[in-house]
Amino acid sequence: MLPNSYIGVYWFLFYKFNLFLIKISNMRRSFPLILAAVGLCFSCEQKPKSSSTTETPVAKPALNKAPDFNADSAFVQVKNQVDFGPRVPSTTAHKKCGNYLTVKLKQYGAEVIEQPFTAQTFDGKSHACRNIIGVINPQATKRILLAAHWDTRPFADQDAKDQDKPIDGANDGGSGVGVLLELARTIQAAQQKPNVGIDIVLFDAEDYGETEGYQPKPNEEAGQWWCIGSRYWANNPHKQGYAAYFGVLLDMVGNKNAKFAKEGASMEFAPSVVNQVWEVGQQLGYTQFNNSVVEAITDDHIAVNRIAKINMIDIIEYDETDGAYFSNTWHTHNDNINNIDKQTLKSVGQTLTQVLYQQ
Repeated sequence: MLPNSYIGVYWFLFYKFNLFLIKISNMRRSFPLILAAVGLCFSCEQKPKSSSTTETPVAKPALNKAPDFNADSAFVQVKNQVDFGPRVPSTTAHKKCGNYLTVKLKQYGAEVIEQPFTAQTFDGKSHACRNIIGVINPQATKRILLAAHWDTRPFADQDAKDQDKPIDGANDGGSGVGVLLELARTIQAAQQKPNVGIDIVLFDAEDYGETEGYQPKPNEEAGQWWCIGSRYWANNPHKQGYAAYFGVLLDMVGNKNAKFAKEGASMEFAPSVVNQVWEVGQQLGYTQFNNSVVEAITDDHIAVNRIAKINMIDIIEYDETDGAYFSNTWHTHNDNINNIDKQTLKSVGQTLTQVLYQQ
């Protein structure tokens, strides 16, 4: 498009040129050129200004073929954990469930590394804990980190009764682990594998944080009693120099009618990863993934981002209806298998599977 001030000059020169052509040729051959010039100038003057600011919609990447994530199987994986009882550190149920997780990851083709550590908790106790790592396709240099915590809350401190008793943790702990176990099984069974290596890290001692009304002691750091296993792993990764392209943490991903907003710390550390995962989920038709950006939450992804320097996001339930971030089953005895929904497990599991096959 030419500036308007040049149009008159352009027309004069073009007109003189056509007069010259008329002298050496005939009128019929030159007249179309004159009309073309007039048309060009007219179009320059009349072109709508708004067309220069019209944005062309960006086409979303086509989804690669990915295997089907089995929600029934994922539900069984959650139930199997719950059947051990509350997986509180230093209990028999905790030890038996940890052994079960190790066996299942090996069964699904992962190389398993157990990372023992001692957790000092806010109540002055010491617990033998372990992070459990399943390595899939160890030869791949591009790696994706997937994580969840496998321990459960020792207290039902958000309940109106039996607050001193542990919870089943079907959603808070069990659901994320169930999705990751089923994901490992899905990949093992698939003819076409993803083009990346996958490291599944099951963090221990995430949920042994202080109870309501706890008075911090001098020199205690805020949040230090939560997410102990992830902080240990971030300072002592299972492989020296370990790096991942990005990470995804699953926490409370199985409740009925669960919704997943864009968690604040995830948007601070890894907004492009959040947007990639959410866009895939939405392309698959899962309305559980909404575009609301909500406040940051203390969870296992914080240590991974800050200490291990790996961009990790958190897919975590956000209940917009109660103003308390989580649903009303959180840290109560209602966090049981009866409130686990297969469709919620499917939405998260299929989305995560698809994200891996997009790499």
